[in-house]
Amino acid sequence: MTPPAPVRFGFLSTAAINAYALAGLEGSTAVEVVAVASRTQAVADAYAATHRLARAHGSYEALLADPEIDAVYIPLPNALHVDWTIRALEAGKHVLCEKPFSRHPADVERAFDTAERTGRLLMEAFMYRHHPQTMLFAELAATEIGELRTIRTSLGGTLDKPDDVRMRTELDGGAMLDVGCYCISAARLLGGEPELAVGTQVLGPSGVDIRFAGVLRFPRDVVATFDCGFDLAPTSVIEAIGSSGRIRAVEAFLLGHSAIELTRASGETDRIETEQPDSYRLEFENLAAAIRGAAEPLLGRADALGQARTIDALFRSAEQGSRPVRVG
Repeated sequence: MTPPAPVRFGFLSTAAINAYALAGLEGSTAVEVVAVASRTQAVADAYAATHRLARAHGSYEALLADPEIDAVYIPLPNALHVDWTIRALEAGKHVLCEKPFSRHPADVERAFDTAERTGRLLMEAFMYRHHPQTMLFAELAATEIGELRTIRTSLGGTLDKPDDVRMRTELDGGAMLDVGCYCISAARLLGGEPELAVGTQVLGPSGVDIRFAGVLRFPRDVVATFDCGFDLAPTSVIEAIGSSGRIRAVEAFLLGHSAIELTRASGETDRIETEQPDSYRLEFENLAAAIRGAAEPLLGRADALGQARTIDALFRSAEQGSRPVRVG
């Protein structure tokens, strides 16, 4: 039986994160990156030559008009995600949009309505969710630590480039949307959809949050705490504590040479290692399989909407002096 042709992707910009995706997709038979777009032809040409891509487009509109592209990856600054996603869907392309898709629930609904109307697929790109370690962590948290009580997540590092797009308010920069969204995603994966949010933020000179911390209350009295930042020593942790044990993963989001530590009520700790495939490859190949009708997208409307509602509630709480805010 002849294997299906690879799904042909175009990259909408030459963003630095593209390098991770291109490295992960090296040798994939399910996905082929065939084109890139930049705001100038010269930049697109140079990028395509460096990365051995077949075609280069000097505008985003030109890439969306390319009939040889099946799907588009959007790694643009956060404030541009929704607009270019909708344009891509209306151009007949499936879309993988880098996280965070949006902090505004209404924009999430509008984009997924467009996907349904055009008969195309849309997925938010949380690469860590596709990794076997994440899936095993969620399974063990649900089965091996008794009743879930508390979730703790942390992700951050140092970003000391004041001209970085993640430091610009008009582009929806800030630590919460860049790295904190992972913490929210992980807490929701384990706890479901939160009911109440409390957030607090530290603003930097440009006006974006350089540090953000929060508390989420879930059904069944599960409580999650998280912190994230641009001025921290590197941290990447998920921990779930139950009535009879706890489970912890270091390098939980970036993934690599990491493992899960499961501590039971007896105090005995097991170290559990999983295979370490490339997370970017897994997310691209999941969407490719869904496009071919061979799988369902791991992340769809419900997850993106849950993310936006939670992030919106946390920002509203922080802006109101850390007053508790209902989610949704």
